[in-house]
Amino acid sequence: MSLTKSSFLLFLLGAASLTGCRGITSKDEPVVGIRNMYDQPRYNVQSESEFFADKRTMRPHVEGTISRQKEISTEIASGRTEDNCGYVPTVPAEVTKEFGTGDALVARGQERFGIYCAPCHDNTGSGNGLVKKRAVASGAAAFVPPTFHQDRIRHMPDGQLYATISNGKGNMPAYPQISVNDRWAIVSYVRALQVSQSKTESNL
Repeated sequence: MSLTKSSFLLFLLGAASLTGCRGITSKDEPVVGIRNMYDQPRYNVQSESEFFADKRTMRPHVEGTISRQKEISTEIASGRTEDNCGYVPTVPAEVTKEFGTGDALVARGQERFGIYCAPCHDNTGSGNGLVKKRAVASGAAAFVPPTFHQDRIRHMPDGQLYATISNGKGNMPAYPQISVNDRWAIVSYVRALQVSQSKTESNL
């Protein structure tokens, strides 16, 4: 009988220990068996280091090195003509060549557009994404993104669209995280959306 009682008490203690910590925060360090991947030595941004002579953890570029993106032409890198007097009218042929075909370029643009642009401009480029809906709901109409199907943007040079992605405009931030070729791919997809929309409008 005593063995049964002691077993029952152990069971209750075990159950209490399992349920007692559920949903409770703790300041204790987590139990980690192998810590070499958990506690990795690293530097914080703008912190000081005794390892380097200049004490800087954020290292400057090695002297004489050149960014690979700087090797491309001014037209591809900036969307502007070589003389910097205007924007290139169409996607440079060198970019299309990198993707192999125009269809591959547009397909890549559709993928990148869905990630970076659709939240604001929606999947059709009409400017009715979640950002607009939330902006209107909160009374911040100034943050409503434009539609790509207005004449001003339809007649905009491809280089200007590219530069807008690169540098941002108004409430839209710059997107340096999108590679150069992917920015041009997005431009191609925007043009495809505009063509499809104009066909839809003409059929109404």
